[in-house]
Amino acid sequence: MRLGINLGYWGAGMDGDNLAVAQEADRLGYDVCWAAEAYGSDVPTVLSWVAAQTESIDVGSAIMQIPARQPAMTAMTAATLDSLSGGRFRLGLGVSGPQVSEGWYGVKFDKPLARTREYVEIVRKAMSRERLSYEGQHWTLPLPDGPGKPIKLTVHPQREHIPLYIAAIGPKNLEQTGEIADGALLIFPSAEHLEDTAVKYLRAGREKAGRTLEGFDVCPTLPLAVGDDVNGLADMFRPYTALYVGGMGSRKQNFYNQLAQRMGYEKEAAEIQDKYLSGDKSGAAAAVPHRLIDQTTLLGPVERIAERMQAYAAAGVTTLTLAPAGFTLDERIAALRAGTDALERSGLA
Repeated sequence: MRLGINLGYWGAGMDGDNLAVAQEADRLGYDVCWAAEAYGSDVPTVLSWVAAQTESIDVGSAIMQIPARQPAMTAMTAATLDSLSGGRFRLGLGVSGPQVSEGWYGVKFDKPLARTREYVEIVRKAMSRERLSYEGQHWTLPLPDGPGKPIKLTVHPQREHIPLYIAAIGPKNLEQTGEIADGALLIFPSAEHLEDTAVKYLRAGREKAGRTLEGFDVCPTLPLAVGDDVNGLADMFRPYTALYVGGMGSRKQNFYNQLAQRMGYEKEAAEIQDKYLSGDKSGAAAAVPHRLIDQTTLLGPVERIAERMQAYAAAGVTTLTLAPAGFTLDERIAALRAGTDALERSGLA
């Protein structure tokens, strides 16, 4: 099992430290450094900055939002980043959510599965440097009855095949991800529930494409906090868990809330959402069960984290992405180093 890191959103208050964290992960032999975007920093700019100041670690978008860019633009960006980084770019895509898609980008959040499939097909076709033509429900290239003509990408990516990941949560999206992508970006993954909440759907998608999970990258992100007080460490992540389970999306459309329900927290997920949407964020955080936090993070001393890593590997994880927590740069660096120590102790390195 490989290790990655996730820098999250640039502009979240730790910008001065993020480059140092990425550089230390590079020195420690981490496999990939992911960064995110929502409606603040854009991810290609962040990754180009990181790639320019690291040596061997891959850089990946987790995610580039599908409603933010035309697919041909995404192919151009991916090819450029791969070329400039010396073949170290990984393209992670996702549809975002209805509030961001419609409120920020003005793109209707409808038929996300069909839209994702077409988007991936166009991106792959463009990156292959064949002349681009496509007829679909959401995109037609070139536009009919106009001056457009099929043209091809002029920049050469470093590699013939840039790894393509999709951020997936729901069963149908996971199955399609297994069918059309090279890897899946997962969030709030529980090793105990991973087979039933994700892997079985990814496997079904691979089988639909005539493939197995061999070579497919199952890549969840987990917050990491090191120390002896597991309960105290878990409390650090109460606001984070409450935000996603309670406030990411509307009452009818919150994918993270639905995931918590599939993990057996139906009553608790409803309570968290009720409190969060009513404005009681502290109450929502207090309502998050300790077990839910502990199942979806890596907490405790290095020995305990090593045991949890073994559980994730047994559940099918191939790249474990860590989000090292800490109030200072030194604490985040220490967490990074503890991650590599735990991997070595687990016997999975």
